[in-house]
Amino acid sequence: METIQGINSINKLDFKVLITDPVDQYIIKTLQSNGLIVDYKPEISREELLKIIDQYQVLVVRSRTKVDKEIIRYGTNLKIIARAGIGLDNIDTEEASKRNIKIVYAPGASTDSAAELTIGLLLTAARKLYDSMNMAKGGIFKKIEGIELAGKTIGVIGFGRIGTKVAKVCKALDMNVIAYDVIDIKEKANMLGVKVAESLEELLKNSDVITFHVTVGKDAKPILNKDTFNYVKDNAIIINTSRAVVIDGKALLEYIDKKQLTYATDVLWNEPPKEDWEIKLLRHERVIVTTHIGAQTKEAQHRVAVVTTDNLITALKEIGVLK
Repeated sequence: METIQGINSINKLDFKVLITDPVDQYIIKTLQSNGLIVDYKPEISREELLKIIDQYQVLVVRSRTKVDKEIIRYGTNLKIIARAGIGLDNIDTEEASKRNIKIVYAPGASTDSAAELTIGLLLTAARKLYDSMNMAKGGIFKKIEGIELAGKTIGVIGFGRIGTKVAKVCKALDMNVIAYDVIDIKEKANMLGVKVAESLEELLKNSDVITFHVTVGKDAKPILNKDTFNYVKDNAIIINTSRAVVIDGKALLEYIDKKQLTYATDVLWNEPPKEDWEIKLLRHERVIVTTHIGAQTKEAQHRVAVVTTDNLITALKEIGVLK
């Protein structure tokens, strides 16, 4: 993005920050300590946001606020959009770039929390913990047979920060790990003792468990679709703490019975679900769902706040608002 001209003449006391989602207080206090005016409106409606966004130079969001083309166009004075999170799928980065708006976020800040949740979902699916807990709470003490993970093969799709962390833990559980990515991961995989799949088809055919850790946009095509589901093993476990769009949900609903699959996920196509097929999938006996809590740990939220704030202050210095 191009450098914004003419900012040096703006008094930072006239440079206003709007925060529209719940965030760690560290962000607010640090920005205020740097002399910026901060308005914290974590429950603001879209309609109200459209009415006032032109009064602000910085917009800070998490996941609730969708910063689409309309909001960016109404934000005629926006210079920076900050997302307190590891991805940018709820921000129209193309439109922001057209308008010379800087984007900052916190890549890598919630790696540990997302990886740990993935392992939690994996264990829950393998040992059928969700069903066992519900039965016990209902007074039904019936033994449920699960599977051991040792000796099983897990296919990791997306071998970045989170994917490699998951692979390390799975190796410690004596699982065989195979990884696939669109970039060259051979050196990193070799260091961890992980086999690299030459193709997605190879990974799917050889994996007892499949886990997604990819970065994609909201309009990305599904990786698992009606065609690629054919390569998935019967009785496989599929874990998704990445993005719902990496899987064709309607195809999953079909194949979950056809191949007796178990699906454990932290992400949905709509949150909460609104399509009939989503609701049917949500209620399926072999579907385990959490409420998008991948980054919801105290430690991760604080790291996200610190990294986002640091990057935001750097951006403010770059455009001359702070020294």
